Amino acid sequence: MERSHQKVPMIMTKPIILDEDCAPRRVLELFSVKWTTMVLHSLHFHGGVCRTGVLARSLPGCSKKMLTQTLREMERDGLIDRKIYPVVPPMVEYSLTPMGKLFIEPLEMLYAWASRNNEALSKLTRRRKKHPASTEGASEVSP
Repeated sequence: MERSHQKVPMIMTKPIILDEDCAPRRVLELFSVKWTTMVLHSLHFHGGVCRTGVLARSLPGCSKKMLTQTLREMERDGLIDRKIYPVVPPMVEYSLTPMGKLFIEPLEMLYAWASRNNEALSKLTRRRKKHPASTEGASEVSP
């Protein structure tokens, strides 16, 4: 009995190796930090510039300490700028840098995809507080 052998096209000849410092890992590292992506989104939503209090109100669940830590890390990474005005009480304003603006497009695409696929996302089982499946506001992509 003769066996028929089907040729399966080889898409890749060698395995993908994602080195520790490769671009996919670096972008996922940035996007996996919840508050970083939300701060970028919030700044974009507010025209690229806003004050600390506005950011805090835009990010329910983010403690003042976590927001401060996130903003400092983002400033150190070159994603945002901080401007301190010499008034009493002090006024601080954050703005997106050109580098921060580079990350807006893929981030907004991800947020829009999440809004369109809210039902599928609500079915995921995670070790965190479950969010009720809701279609209310699903078309909005705001923090």
